[in-house]
Amino acid sequence: MPTHEEAPRFRRDWDHLTRGQQEKFLAALNTFVQGLQARPPEFDPALRVKRVQAWPDVWEMTWAPDGRETFKYGSEVRQGEPHIIWLRIGTHKILP
Repeated sequence: MPTHEEAPRFRRDWDHLTRGQQEKFLAALNTFVQGLQARPPEFDPALRVKRVQAWPDVWEMTWAPDGRETFKYGSEVRQGEPHIIWLRIGTHKILP
């Protein structure tokens, strides 16, 4: 199981999501974690995980038609396990 942390901005964004949006993200998160367990990571195409062009070390994931989340990989906390830093969550507006 990967380790993770949330940036303060992610936590603020999370509080502004509706309960329905939060539930959709959590459902997509299970699929995301399954993809992280492959070496190298292999994500379900429905999540559309890809790099954000403006920031080469930042990735985005689609969790709903207008639901986006950004993250980056951090230093391993447990050997051999990816560490994810959740950066932003919301609609397409969170992207540059």
